[in-house]
Amino acid sequence: MNKSKVSPINNIWLFMIVSATVIAAYNGRMTEITEVSFESVKNAVTLAIGLIGSMALWLGIIQVVETAGGMIVIARLIRPVMVKLFPDIPASHSAMSAIILNIAANALGLGNAATPMGLKAIVEMDKLNPEKGTATDAMCLFLAINTSSVTIIPISVITVRASAGVTNPGDIILPAIFATCCSTITAIFAAKFFARRQSIPSLNQPILSEYLDGSDLLESETNKSELTPPNRIGKLIFASLIGAFLGAVIYRLNLKGITYIFSFAFLESLSNWLLPILICSFLLFGYFRGVKVYEKMTEGAKAGFEVAVRIIPFMVAIFVAIGMFRASGALDILAVILSPITNLIGMPTEALPMALIRPLSGSGAFGIMSEIVTNEPNSFLSYLVSTMQGSTETTFYVLAVYFGSVGIKKTRYALPAALCADVAGIVASLVVCRIMF
Repeated sequence: MNKSKVSPINNIWLFMIVSATVIAAYNGRMTEITEVSFESVKNAVTLAIGLIGSMALWLGIIQVVETAGGMIVIARLIRPVMVKLFPDIPASHSAMSAIILNIAANALGLGNAATPMGLKAIVEMDKLNPEKGTATDAMCLFLAINTSSVTIIPISVITVRASAGVTNPGDIILPAIFATCCSTITAIFAAKFFARRQSIPSLNQPILSEYLDGSDLLESETNKSELTPPNRIGKLIFASLIGAFLGAVIYRLNLKGITYIFSFAFLESLSNWLLPILICSFLLFGYFRGVKVYEKMTEGAKAGFEVAVRIIPFMVAIFVAIGMFRASGALDILAVILSPITNLIGMPTEALPMALIRPLSGSGAFGIMSEIVTNEPNSFLSYLVSTMQGSTETTFYVLAVYFGSVGIKKTRYALPAALCADVAGIVASLVVCRIMF
């Protein structure tokens, strides 16, 4: 009986398209929704193609780390916490470490690295999935956590605020951290709650015994190719380069002064340093472990194109529904309907479009936030929309990309749990901004 249950995404997706058509007919916007339907298809395919490069790079790097046994090491470091969150995934399985890497990349604001790592995590989780095409509890929880946008430093938002002339661009960091913590906690509790209500026996089968201690997994990952430890000259050369880099860091800090570490300029440049450091660290780890880094990098990168092709149908479906819904004027009507509730909780009317569009369109929400910050840089509204942008995620995009990569059509409770996280993030943003600003 559970197998025939319709996933919530089916009804929501169909409602968005049909209601958009009906509303457009009344508003005289049929031309607009016709044009946007074709434009959305083009944008979805363009975005998927644009993802190929970053996915190829990071899937290749992850392949190097995986072959070197790094995924097992990462998983074991925070095993106690992850085992409680994801009891269906063996502690030493590569899916566990991919989840950790994805969350860490998101927290540091490394979006280009986070998406491929998230895709890797979903692919690995699907290997444990006894019912292909149906989301497991672990997948639903992972997606909910991703849409809660675990972020420590919202670099892109801070950059916009700085360019708009905000007095203290970085003062949204603490509010954003508070809001994202609230949304993440809500995501976890919502996912666990829905999991108990929508339990599927076929998805709750015991894990094969060979995965429980991780020993076979460790052996299989580290022996994918014969490890060849580098010779002394190679070790000396790369150790010298590491030392030279550390010297460069000290040199740059000496030029800027120790107070530079506490400035906004340091925070702004941090993301530009983190990504190259992360790439070098992973590759050097593989090299010193004896991995043939170039061969493994190119081998893993091949999956980038395959994943991009698989997610195109899902992205097209989501982008068309969102595009038609926005172009029809449905969002404006929804804002009017919800205005009594927003007035009751003290949310400015101007912030409601931001709250409604954030789960639907990342670029649309970023545009609204940028416009408000530019026009009213030091206003309460500016602080609020900046905090919202920095503590929430584009839910439908994440759903389409991650689940689309492994052909998940029955999303179960993933969307309701993610939307609960979105609501919590928005409300938490409002509360903390009222307190601090």
